[in-house]
Order: sequence, then structure tokens, then C-alpha cells
Amino acid sequence: MTPILIIAPHPDDAEGGMGGSILKLVSLGHDVHILDLTNGEPTPHGSPEIRQKEWEQSTALLGIKSRTVLDLPNRYLMDSIEARKKVAAVIRKIRPQVLFLPYWIDAHPDHVQTTQIGEAARFYAKLTKSDIPGEPCYPTHIYYYLCSHFRVHVTPSFILDISREFERKLQIARVYQSQFAYDGDRWKYISNSITARNQYYGNLIRVDYGEPFMSREQVGLKDIRDIV
Repeated sequence: MTPILIIAPHPDDAEGGMGGSILKLVSLGHDVHILDLTNGEPTPHGSPEIRQKEWEQSTALLGIKSRTVLDLPNRYLMDSIEARKKVAAVIRKIRPQVLFLPYWIDAHPDHVQTTQIGEAARFYAKLTKSDIPGEPCYPTHIYYYLCSHFRVHVTPSFILDISREFERKLQIARVYQSQFAYDGDRWKYISNSITARNQYYGNLIRVDYGEPFMSREQVGLKDIRDIV
């Protein structure tokens, strides 16, 4: 099946933005991998040890093939040659056909930088005569998932039905207690936000819950029956 790589700034962003879709893709037999560019620390309620336990538990619940966490700096992540090469090396190792990156409009600088790094790394990964480990590889597609700190309204290129996966998505999000559930009020806010957003995008395609995805290029179909 299709090898897929989801690139995220911090552990929890992939789950919050497209956790239901990850579960669906895994259930369909695709080889799904996550690459976090930082370990997400420091944060007010976390530590490197706590965050590692959280992402390891989430990884097991998602059922993905692998998760790689790089040592790039949280809060100060920058689109650099070093960062591009590190991500390109992972792309060459996994050899995905599809990349998922954070939506390009975001208040969090780490999220914006992750998108820029990922787009550049896709190009770097195909270069010959390079010191990047592995054989050249160029993923065919990039799609963007919504994990924005802005309350933006996006016009999706497509919406994936996650009605069957939604409750498990919430359960996995709650694994990140240091970020999403360090007290009752915080979890109420996070769970309500995730629910409202996924209900809204689900309603647009006449299902209970959906996750939106954007593309800078046109999305093609091989069969009209692929449309919900």
C-alpha cells in the first residue's frame, strides 16, 4: 500500500490536526509514518520524559509504522540547511509517495517553519551528488492538515470522513495530558474545539465528523466514484 509521511512541528500536532485520518489510513493498510521536528519541550506542564511517554503511547494507539523525533529546537525552529537535510534524510529512508504538512497559515512560528522545511526537504530529497544519506526520492503529493493557532476558516481541497474514527481521535489527543488535559478546564476547551471543528467540516460533506486538507496543486481522481 501507499507509504505516507506526516511531518509535524511537535508531538501532538499530527494527532490534533489529522488523528482521525491517520487511524483511517492505517485501517486501510497504508504504511503511515510520523516525523516530529522537535520534542515539543520546554512547555509549562511538560518535560522531555513526560512528552516521550505521551508520544510513545499515542504511537502505539495509532498503529503507525514508525515515529521519528528530531532534535531541532522547540520554540526556535528555523528553516535552515541543516533542518532541510535532516528531514530529507528521513524522506529518503521512508520513501513516501505522500507528505502531509501543517497548513501554511499559522500564528505559531514553529508550524510555519515546519511547512517551509518540509517543502524544501521534499526537493532536497531528490538531489543527486548530495551528502544527504540514502537514495534520491521525490514524494508525488503534498497535502496540508489544519493544526493552526489562528482561528482560520479554510477552503479544503478535500475533506476526509472520520466519523468512525472520531472518538478514538479524542482518546488519543487526551494522551497528551501535559498539553491538552493538565486540568479539567483545559481538556473541556480542547475537546470542545476539536469536536466543533470536525463536526463543521463533517457537515460540509454530510457526515458526522471530517478533517480538512488543503493542496497548493489540483487534486485529481481516477474514478468519479471516489467522490463521497
